[in-house]
Amino acid sequence: MLQQNILSTKEIHISKIISIHYFESVKDFIYPGGDNNFWEFQYVDKGELTVTVKASQHLVKKGQIVFFKPKASRSIQTCGKKDASIISILFECRSPAIKFFEDKILNISEQERNLLVMIIEEARKCVATPLDNPNIHKMEKRTDDFFGSKQLLRIYLEEFLLYIIRRHITQPYISPLSNINSDSILYNKILRYLESHIREPLTIDEICTDNLISRSQLQKLFQKENQCGIIEFFSQMKIEFAKQLIRENQLNFTQISDYLGYSSIHYFSRQFKKIEGITPSAYAAIFKAPSADL
Repeated sequence: MLQQNILSTKEIHISKIISIHYFESVKDFIYPGGDNNFWEFQYVDKGELTVTVKASQHLVKKGQIVFFKPKASRSIQTCGKKDASIISILFECRSPAIKFFEDKILNISEQERNLLVMIIEEARKCVATPLDNPNIHKMEKRTDDFFGSKQLLRIYLEEFLLYIIRRHITQPYISPLSNINSDSILYNKILRYLESHIREPLTIDEICTDNLISRSQLQKLFQKENQCGIIEFFSQMKIEFAKQLIRENQLNFTQISDYLGYSSIHYFSRQFKKIEGITPSAYAAIFKAPSADL
């Protein structure tokens, strides 16, 4: 009996890439779209989009991506005072796992955005049609395409979709197109967001934008769960991480301060003492002191 090769399994298989566009659009540009037999997504690299699906409007902001399933009736319009930069890809996929993306607006991680960059770069190596004209739907192949570029293009797109699904399996997704409203799911989602941005000096506005939550709802949620505001909670998370780094004794205080996104070693030291009651030096001395024999 032949043994099944587990490495041959494909949870997401792209059978065909129809079109790829990366274009700048002026304010109030209308991208009518319409019904088609392919999956499609629009990623907002700059600016904002207003998406209408089933007579319902949704705002897609910078760093977010919106998916449309085959035969979905929708229209897209840029909005705001600035132009928008958009990555648009139409593709064919019949894998059952692709249904994860139905009616979803998602935030994109840095790793996933890097894959989008690789997709665009690889498309330029095998597609002769200009990518910056969204009105051209038929993509012509380059006669001098780079070796393996078409295969890599499909692989990168599959990898991009796989990483999004994998990330949301452990980070429950709350769809802005649904009426789901679970505080516990939302709280856990934001916790994981804070953990993944522990090295950045986040603001409340950034947290709200990236997690599709209002400022008042965010503060109310963290007051309920932790009896403190979210910035105070995030500061505590940073200091807990700093304590771990101090115990590991691989970085000095300046390096730890830089690693965790503090503006200066002095500000880091003040925050540490404010939360822990002692300075980083005093905390480090505790672990460097010889232990007494029992």
